[in-house]
Amino acid sequence: MQQLLEFYGNHPILGTAWLAFAALLLISLIRTATSGSKALSPLMATHMINKENAQVIDLRAIADFNKGHIPGSQNIPFTKLKDSIKDLEKFKQSPMIMVCNTGMQAGTAAMTLRKEGFEQVHKLQGGIQSWTGENLPTAKG
Repeated sequence: MQQLLEFYGNHPILGTAWLAFAALLLISLIRTATSGSKALSPLMATHMINKENAQVIDLRAIADFNKGHIPGSQNIPFTKLKDSIKDLEKFKQSPMIMVCNTGMQAGTAAMTLRKEGFEQVHKLQGGIQSWTGENLPTAKG
């Protein structure tokens, strides 16, 4: 401990930088551990849909959903998710995959559902853009 204090005294800029880095790393690890949602690649999501009967919730606006969505997915716009939690109760024990356009809102939606007691909530990494980027099928309308 004495050596660390001596190092910090001799190199305050490096010491401060190291402390800041350690704090950011710790915050990142805590956020990952408490979010409880796992980012799934399109391949992993396909496996979960086909083998584990995962429910896919598309969080995009209805106009975007109608342009192309994962077959069998249910559209619940992100802004209406909290109002729709009661409708999703039947899936509380089932795997669920949150999908948005790029994957940004899906993480927030997954955290919201986990706080409500949903156990297996995941997000599609990269959103529908990664799905279509892998040339996976979409449905329209």
